[in-house]
Amino acid sequence: MKFDEELAEVDINPLIVSRDGAVAADARFILSSQDSDQPAPAPVPDAPNDGLSVIDRYTPLFQPKSIAVVGASTTGVTMANTFIRRMKAYGYPGNIYPIHPKADEVEGLKAYPSLTDTPDPIDYAYIAIGAKRIPELLASANGRVKFAQVLSSGFGEIEEGKALEQELVKSARQGGCRVIGPNCLGMYSPRGRVTFPVNPPEEVGSVGIISQSGGLGTDIIKRGQWRGVRFSGVVTMGNSADLGPSDLLEYYFADPQTKVVGLYLEGVKDGRRLFELLNSKAATKPVVILKGGRSAQGNAAAASHTGALAGDQRAWEALCKQTCCSMVSSVDEFIDTLLTFQNTTLRPERPTRQVVLFGNGGGTGVLATDSFAELGLNIDPFAAETRTALEALELPPGTSVANPIDAPVGTLQEENGWIAGKILDRVYDTSNPDAIVMHLNLASFVGRGDKDPVDNLIKVAEHVQTTHPGRAHFLLVLRSDGSQELDDIKRKYRQQALAVGIPVYDEVTNAAQALSVVQAMEVRFAARQR
Repeated sequence: MKFDEELAEVDINPLIVSRDGAVAADARFILSSQDSDQPAPAPVPDAPNDGLSVIDRYTPLFQPKSIAVVGASTTGVTMANTFIRRMKAYGYPGNIYPIHPKADEVEGLKAYPSLTDTPDPIDYAYIAIGAKRIPELLASANGRVKFAQVLSSGFGEIEEGKALEQELVKSARQGGCRVIGPNCLGMYSPRGRVTFPVNPPEEVGSVGIISQSGGLGTDIIKRGQWRGVRFSGVVTMGNSADLGPSDLLEYYFADPQTKVVGLYLEGVKDGRRLFELLNSKAATKPVVILKGGRSAQGNAAAASHTGALAGDQRAWEALCKQTCCSMVSSVDEFIDTLLTFQNTTLRPERPTRQVVLFGNGGGTGVLATDSFAELGLNIDPFAAETRTALEALELPPGTSVANPIDAPVGTLQEENGWIAGKILDRVYDTSNPDAIVMHLNLASFVGRGDKDPVDNLIKVAEHVQTTHPGRAHFLLVLRSDGSQELDDIKRKYRQQALAVGIPVYDEVTNAAQALSVVQAMEVRFAARQR
């Protein structure tokens, strides 16, 4: 067989060209069959063009009126049984139709033998059965299922399942539905009262998530929940055999409920489309990317996890530099950054540079100044006018009114904490900060009498936001010694701050990192507006 006959398909995307040559950052070679008598696989039909707007197309996914569940048992507890129970507990208002070939009832709900036997068409089907049975199931849907989330593994993430994955997509399209997955865990949509994790937040938020990992999707929801992140939706996509990250990103860009988009990606099959979407007029919202497979070893792990070809890390870095998205390297940083964008209004006309640091702990202030400076954020000493205004308050000894403002606990207890409002008002009146970071070491307030000013200090933060609207980003750092007592107190104050739109961080360095991403995004949006 000749060389050109051995290759059925070559896909190179992106191709990075420089003066020194060209690098194929992501490539795929598909070989022709060695057996000339074996027929080539039938082509997969194109995705249906429904003629709908992107909002109308995906509303049945995020707010389904009817859900079919395939794989629930009458004798045991499968993932599908657990899903039904969690949907009931979460208060899903629509109809749930268990699909079972023999049972009349599953989990207290009337069961139906097939997807074509339900009383109503299905907006969202949750499918957790053996991989080989699913293509026929979807092919027989006859246009009655809009979206099918396939949890089952055994598809493109293993070599012997790649042909089955192609058959899955082909059968789904013949049956008139779109596939999410396979090899994923589900979807969480508070506006539609749909969930796969247990006890997720009930509030409809503004953070939209696309995750190619189901387990990490759960982690993002639960860890984000305690940090104060509230979601407009979370979709786990696994192998992304049919619908991919770009499809859902397009929806989130159009969705008025979503303010910021977070992506956990191991690889994409339509890199050009992703780039063009991130560089389009529709890309008016910040995008945060947590990339899996940045190293050679991680790339191999991604291939075995979701069958993804992760690509060269340099290509992803170039993507972020050329578009309005930022890349982070850990789940904690991902959640911190999403929390910041959730509670921050970007100012492209005045990108963040000048920061005022205010709190208790001189050493903390010195280390923080270094951290901010390394990230291109300035904590410059106040001008004479501001220092004079602050000195006129005649604060207790030990208080430093340079920037950083070092206010010992004794100072912060003055006027039961309301002294902080006077300090910040004078900062606002005599200077022009881009951001204010208040840091409080909660351990320092223990055993200092019955005056715990932290409650009022958070009220001061709310006050200055109301009195000086839009003047500066406001971030709060609550530091703990890790004891159960202080962690419980911290949790209470965190909720109090989040309730008034103030993001809370565990350390000043976390706030610095998050604020640097805000700065970068403001600069990029400003460049696009020119």
